[in-house]
Amino acid sequence: MQAIELINKCIESAMQSRPNLFIVSSHISNGLDINLTIDGDELVNISDCIELSRAIEHNLDREEMDFSIKVQSPGADEPLLFPRQYNKHIGRTLKLKTTEGKLEGKLANVNADGILLVWKSREKKPVGKGKVTVTHEKEISFKDIEQAKIKLTFNTK
Repeated sequence: MQAIELINKCIESAMQSRPNLFIVSSHISNGLDINLTIDGDELVNISDCIELSRAIEHNLDREEMDFSIKVQSPGADEPLLFPRQYNKHIGRTLKLKTTEGKLEGKLANVNADGILLVWKSREKKPVGKGKVTVTHEKEISFKDIEQAKIKLTFNTK
């Protein structure tokens, strides 16, 4: 069995014991540098990354192959790539690039087909002078989302 096939089997085995985690991206170089980015249904912390790294490493023999392994979670500014990543962000503001253009709003709901985005805007009154605040809702299919990022906010109290 080739080294890369063996490594992939070890990764699959380690992931089976953690069904709340999933792989966002993986790359194994010809020099056997293993780079995994994982996410989860809940917050992924450093202990999750360490546990997965050790589970993979313990199933590989350093006497037979020289490898390095790096397991990380996506950065806060990384785009959401899989529908499964959206659920834990309900209530947060998303910046979307869709097939129709750019949108920004609060993620209100997630279902099997897409998301519900809600935002407010100030618009001219239909009658009279002044403006009113209008709430907008839009259902967006996952297939129409080209890029989705969490808008980072820093609360200052």
